[in-house]
Amino acid sequence: MTVDTLGRWARAEWGALYLAVRGAVVERRWRAAPMTVGVVCLTGITQVVQNRSWGYRIVQDLGAVRADDPLWPALLRTPLSLFVPALDLPVWGALAQVLIAFGIAEMCLGRWRTLVIAYVATLAGTLYARVAIAIGPDSPFGLPASDARVVDTGPSAAVVGLAVFLGWRYGAYVTAGVVIAAMIVEVALKPNLAGREHVAAVTAVLVLCAVSAVRQRRSRARAGSTSGAPPIQS
Repeated sequence: MTVDTLGRWARAEWGALYLAVRGAVVERRWRAAPMTVGVVCLTGITQVVQNRSWGYRIVQDLGAVRADDPLWPALLRTPLSLFVPALDLPVWGALAQVLIAFGIAEMCLGRWRTLVIAYVATLAGTLYARVAIAIGPDSPFGLPASDARVVDTGPSAAVVGLAVFLGWRYGAYVTAGVVIAAMIVEVALKPNLAGREHVAAVTAVLVLCAVSAVRQRRSRARAGSTSGAPPIQS
């Protein structure tokens, strides 16, 4: 593949997304992604607090989710759980994921749509864990009972979901496909709770993409029928 061919492919794949991000930065500059800045700060603060002897229990009570927790307390903790970095992973990884994925999504999709997609992806993983543990390890979709005590936090499911939605929304279908394939390979190589939750998050976001596509087609159909209607005679 020549450099020119690669360049044309890159423009076709990421051109629309690049223009959307560039337009937001040029128009609003440092105000382009205020929610993302707040999310990065919140993630950093929870990391600092949970590594203090006095703060670990506070973060666990407010943002740690386990499949064996009662459902309603777990649902109340789920929004904050997005911003609680896993203790066994480097925090810079979580911060980089949030900065890139949430930042691009906020500039391209808007603040509230970004938050909704991120929450739906995370919630899908959280609810899937409960169903999979109830099914049991004998099913290909099940998980062992020991996973019910695993602390389930971090932004990874939200990041994966946002990447897939952005790829679909801006025509970066190869990128979205690579993300989906990577999640499937992750589960095939290491079928643990985190990997399966990522697949559940991708599935939920694909449903959102389908719903959004149907709504767009209906909107275009209504607009076409309205524009093509004959003028009203007085």
